[in-house]
Amino acid sequence: MSAGGPVTDQTVCLNGNSASFPPIQPASPEGICIEKLDNVSFTSMAPHPDGSNRIFLLTQAGKIFLADVPNQGSGTLKYNISQPFLDLTDRVYVDYEFGLQGIAFHPNFTDNGRFFVSYNCDSKTTPNCLGQCSCNPETGCDPSVIGIIDGAAPCQYQEVVAEYTVNGTSSSPVTATVANKNEVRRIFTMGLPYTTQHAGEIFFGPEDGYLYLMLGDGGNNTDGDPWNFAQKKKSLLGKSLRLDINHFPTPSEIVSLGLFGNYTIPSDNPFNNNSDSRPEIWALGFRNPWKCNYDSERSSYLFCGESGQDRANTSTTFEKVSLVTKAGNYGWRVYDGFDLYHPNYTPGGSTPPSSINPIFPILGYYHYETHSNTGFAALVAGFVYRAKTDPCLFGRFIYADLYGFDMWTAAEIPYMSGNFTTESVNFTCSKQSPIPCDFVNSITIPKLDFVFSIGQDNNEDLFYLAQTGVYRIVRSVHCGYKCDLDPDNH
Repeated sequence: MSAGGPVTDQTVCLNGNSASFPPIQPASPEGICIEKLDNVSFTSMAPHPDGSNRIFLLTQAGKIFLADVPNQGSGTLKYNISQPFLDLTDRVYVDYEFGLQGIAFHPNFTDNGRFFVSYNCDSKTTPNCLGQCSCNPETGCDPSVIGIIDGAAPCQYQEVVAEYTVNGTSSSPVTATVANKNEVRRIFTMGLPYTTQHAGEIFFGPEDGYLYLMLGDGGNNTDGDPWNFAQKKKSLLGKSLRLDINHFPTPSEIVSLGLFGNYTIPSDNPFNNNSDSRPEIWALGFRNPWKCNYDSERSSYLFCGESGQDRANTSTTFEKVSLVTKAGNYGWRVYDGFDLYHPNYTPGGSTPPSSINPIFPILGYYHYETHSNTGFAALVAGFVYRAKTDPCLFGRFIYADLYGFDMWTAAEIPYMSGNFTTESVNFTCSKQSPIPCDFVNSITIPKLDFVFSIGQDNNEDLFYLAQTGVYRIVRSVHCGYKCDLDPDNH
């Protein structure tokens, strides 16, 4: 399927002496070849800011490990399972969608040692775990109407962003192998109305140096954002937030501005100085964004994956990828994917379709298009492939489904048009894999079980973080796939 629209303009000029052309469109891959590097289940990863072969691996329970990545085909991940880089298990609350969610390194980490983590905590059991409740009169939400759900009161569970440092643990941030276990400062704390759809990923903008926080609509699964948080600009739920973490407010400013922690507002945020909106908001209309990644060659391209609302016929639920831009409205709860959404329960009111200008997905799929055999699906967004390893994947956006049976690649045609064409792609495990792969029913599909996320290292190689371990994309020839752009295929 194809969807989308222009992202930026491109001019191709001919002056009679020389010509400038868009890049050659990506070749169609025959398949994705992977190797297994570890048996442990991780939910997220990040490359070391020093540009080395090291990566950080996160567990949902709250541990972060620093690992060395071997050359392809030469070994497994190397890390000390008994010595995590940082252990947050005493403060992270873990459940189905709760846990340690992300890590983001300050753009100047190699000099200042600053980094940030996002996680969930339980205000009933964890000290320093209580922020403003996102269900409040300003957002048109009444906690007493929500009541107790799954044994939890509204805003019992919190979304947290905290700053940490490696300073004091080594002679320089680059050589540090463990972090200081003491939190430097609390950047953000907010109570969540329900127990699902809160997202929580953090990352820095490659050009502006600001911290972005992706928040889901707060739940719930059955009724689909009943308080219409995602469209209300007085609510931070269902939004992309953009925060300045280099300049800090005074305690009185936190109170007077109603801030959720120690951050200030970038002056060019689209809703800054608007009394009808929260100034933190960068974009809105999200249901449950999971994994947002920039194209390393085009910083204007921010891809975000998002799970759709379960429908009466779950096979028609839509999973999507969007290109996120400043002040963009991504439609939820007015639209779910390309379709108008008709909620059954709306105590928070509704937004008329005619009142918004939604940005529709560039990519996506319905549950019936997958092979999970469960009736369920959830999109896991990846990256535009920029590694040198597999030339037939270069320039294609790689994504997968949570249930581990489906992978896709998408090419932008024409280049810089914002229009993407996607195709399902075969995948299997290399016979040279350092750890032999298990397979589903002894066929060619590796037994991944669940794919939690897709990561990228400093070589821009891509990794699948699955329930059964860590897998890396390697040259397609190692799996018998043909790639005409690979010299060893000739």
